[in-house]
Amino acid sequence: MPSNYIALNTLKFILNQVHGLADVLKLDYYSDHDMESMNLFLDAVKDFSDREMAPYFKEMDEQPAHFEEGKIKVHPQVGVIMKKGGAMGLISGIFDYEDGGMQIPMMVHTANTYIQDCANNHMTGYMGLTLGAAELIIHFGDAALKAAYVPKMLTGDWAGTMCLTEPEAGSSLSDLTTKAIPTEQDYYLLKGQKIFISGGDHEYISNFVHLVLARIEGAPAGTKGISLFVVPKNRINEHKGLEPNDVNTAGDFQKMGQRGYCTSHLMFGENNDCRGWLVGEPHRGLKYMFLMMNGARIAVGRGAAAIVMAAYHASLEYAQERVQGRKIGKLGKKKVDSLPTTIINHADVRRMLLLQKVVAEGSLSLLILASKYKDLSLHAKTPEEKEKYHLLLEILTPIVKSYPSEMGNIAVSNGLQVLGGYGFTSEYILQQYYRDIRIFSIYEGTTGIQSLDLLGRKATMQGGRAIQLLIEEIKQSCSEATKFSDLTPYTSMLESELESFKEVLVVLYKLTEQGKFELFTADANHFLELLSLIIIAWMWLEMANESMQAIQKDEEPHKEAFYQSKIHAMKFYFNYELPKTLGHAKILKNVSGLTIDLDREIFV
Repeated sequence: MPSNYIALNTLKFILNQVHGLADVLKLDYYSDHDMESMNLFLDAVKDFSDREMAPYFKEMDEQPAHFEEGKIKVHPQVGVIMKKGGAMGLISGIFDYEDGGMQIPMMVHTANTYIQDCANNHMTGYMGLTLGAAELIIHFGDAALKAAYVPKMLTGDWAGTMCLTEPEAGSSLSDLTTKAIPTEQDYYLLKGQKIFISGGDHEYISNFVHLVLARIEGAPAGTKGISLFVVPKNRINEHKGLEPNDVNTAGDFQKMGQRGYCTSHLMFGENNDCRGWLVGEPHRGLKYMFLMMNGARIAVGRGAAAIVMAAYHASLEYAQERVQGRKIGKLGKKKVDSLPTTIINHADVRRMLLLQKVVAEGSLSLLILASKYKDLSLHAKTPEEKEKYHLLLEILTPIVKSYPSEMGNIAVSNGLQVLGGYGFTSEYILQQYYRDIRIFSIYEGTTGIQSLDLLGRKATMQGGRAIQLLIEEIKQSCSEATKFSDLTPYTSMLESELESFKEVLVVLYKLTEQGKFELFTADANHFLELLSLIIIAWMWLEMANESMQAIQKDEEPHKEAFYQSKIHAMKFYFNYELPKTLGHAKILKNVSGLTIDLDREIFV
């Protein structure tokens, strides 16, 4: 594990200065907290992660979760983390006081879990899914369900999962077959199987509270007939003890990455005695589950962004120490009699490091912004503000999930390349990051699914209002940055990108008016990539603007190098990454239809 897997000063810069945590703390809901206490909390999380998580990162990969004698075996530290994390409030932090929470902002929760992800991305999902399952029960479950399950979940004594995917249905939830049979009691009998259940079972937790999507017998076909159930591994009996609930583990999937994070295959009701309790109303399960799914999508983006950050620091550390080759002189020749130099002085190595930096820090900024929108959508002072930030969060969610995941693959690959042949060996950690991050573009809906969600649903909702609100936010940032002449060329570039993006929207919206919906969504992935490039440019412009302000104030001259590094990274992004929008815009405006159904076979 690298000695410095995260730059805490960058995290706090983005959280506190760029995205204004102090403004969120002024909301009534967060009035018990202040900047000092939140920063101390993050420092405590960093200490906890250094001590309890980072030392086990490589070990969890080398001793992976596995199925043995009917049980899933995981690293013992998983049990330690659940208990200690629960005691620290790492599971309960965002919940109301009345539900056992700490009422901390989502911005701070994202920052604290990001620190943990950077330290050990195999570990955080166990707590994260428990939080998500508890949140769903709190929001939609009745008082009895909340009292029975939530307290022990928040302390880390019990774990939570979400169970959607089935062997034959995959991501097509309308085709799921797990059934729920009504009884004369207050429960249903569940029967079916679920696969790819992250954190689904292991020996260090006494009970797992599964949130299961199933179809009540006689329910309508498709997604409209899906209901949601709490299905514990061990149900609570009349004596307040636990007894088996006919939930059995069939195996654990062996993966190329995140090997310490178990992924289970669960069987429900093999003995016709699996009891499940309905959450909310019948046939509204998918709507309820989206609360957990959207949170999980943001968490996936956070995990990917954290891996990019940790990989960046590992390759940066290597580049600063590895001596190889000589610098090229002004005449384009290497001086043979000069001393060898560290590889960070080679232009191509610096290019790869800068790519990692702009992806890592740009993704982090996007995550913190999305978290801020979440806070404001729940606790802003007026209904109009809540609606505005809800729509902004909706439009950002597919990008928050996908950009760090997809560009993270490329960034970590560049990190491995910095190490040359050593990057391909198990002696160095880059190969583990490279294997770990590959799953993130698949978790919680592939990039194709996120692209369809963005273009097919989010970009058209309320007549395109969410897109318009986003464009207005970006324009506002451009306006603020123009007060610095050094940033004016970059604000002009971003404003030009927005005009080009509007042209793309005109072409695409015209297809919907013509009823050509298959053509409209055929290149949705290019739409997602195009908008992602623009949004990350926005993030970097905001970071550069804040850095220019800090330099101008001259209150912290010892930090000028830090701020100048952000401005330099912004320039790199605008010159090396943002121009990629041209290709995506051209593809989207051409509307070729080359990937949709044809009358002839093309794969011959």
